[in-house]
Amino acid sequence: MLRWILFVFSLLFFGMAALTWVKAPTLTTWKLAILADEYGHFLFLLPVGVAVVAWVTSRGSFSFVTAGTLLVSGLAVGGFLRPTFSARRISAELPERLAAAFGPIDVGRSPLELARLATFGGGETVKVTSHTFSGAGTADALVLDFYPAARTGGSLAPCVIVIHGGGWDSGDRKQLPSLNHRLAQRGYSVAAIGYRLAPKHVWPAQRQDVLSAIAFLKAEAGVFGIDRNRLVLFGRSAGGQLATAVGYSAHDPAIRGVIAFYSPHDLHFAWRYAKPDDVLNSFKLLRAYLGGAPSEKKDAYDRSSAYLQVSPRVPPTLLVHGELDTLVWHKQSERLDRKLTESGVPHLFLSLPWGTHAFDFNPQGPGGQLSTYAIEHFLAAVMR
Repeated sequence: MLRWILFVFSLLFFGMAALTWVKAPTLTTWKLAILADEYGHFLFLLPVGVAVVAWVTSRGSFSFVTAGTLLVSGLAVGGFLRPTFSARRISAELPERLAAAFGPIDVGRSPLELARLATFGGGETVKVTSHTFSGAGTADALVLDFYPAARTGGSLAPCVIVIHGGGWDSGDRKQLPSLNHRLAQRGYSVAAIGYRLAPKHVWPAQRQDVLSAIAFLKAEAGVFGIDRNRLVLFGRSAGGQLATAVGYSAHDPAIRGVIAFYSPHDLHFAWRYAKPDDVLNSFKLLRAYLGGAPSEKKDAYDRSSAYLQVSPRVPPTLLVHGELDTLVWHKQSERLDRKLTESGVPHLFLSLPWGTHAFDFNPQGPGGQLSTYAIEHFLAAVMR
């Protein structure tokens, strides 16, 4: 009986570890994929434990069930450790790739520090304050959280404007704050902004809110101690769509760069390849955000698609996307990468072979470390 129980556990662990090789088919398994991807360097101990117990309890009477348990457990171990080994390979070439794209920068650490994989938490924090600002054409009060730069050397700090994800109809400025604190410790002020949500508010309300936040930060630059001429837009998922769409169309020289994690950049493309049964119900989501289908709202789809705004004059760009993303197709970033290359725009596309949506949930994990390193190099290069 024990042999069969151990075999079942080995199968369960292998099923979870397999999410570092294949896309998660549902929202529930997507959450398990995040755990497998970014905590696999801890989770591999579970199938190791199953294999050890199976071996010890075999008592010299080796069976096909025990053999199966050992084999499947070994495969699970390989799956859980895949992100770490893949990240080590990528980390070896990442500094050179970043230097080729944006110029050489001494970030002061390695892209992947194995000792950090065993840690939790985001390090030191700064005191966060909340501030209201008004969106253009609306009486709604919007809020941003401001993370002051911990060290500025007596000069005004550059500012990173963080735009949250959530499919345009959910999410808030409180998402994943550990990176904001880290950037503040590195000398960058951070403004994590809110914006009006669909379906109550449709595009271009969200674009107007991002522009209003930029205008507010510029107007209050002296109060916040920031350099109004050194701004970077950074968004995850839906926030990355806003970051690239606004950053590319605003034609504002103060926007020194744009960062987008696992984001859709061509909403015509998103509609064309959406499926009625996909995990996000993309047809409903896009209709809620843009007010209808492309045949009804072509201008909204055009203007919200950074892919259609690319020119040699758009800001330098950092794209990061997991190849196993369940929620936003990896090809969205692939296509924008090619378009930026054709237009001669300084940029880098960091593709994570094991990564799913929200791969940076664990800032100390393989995806979290590599993407943070890329951000720090990018910011140092474009803000100087």
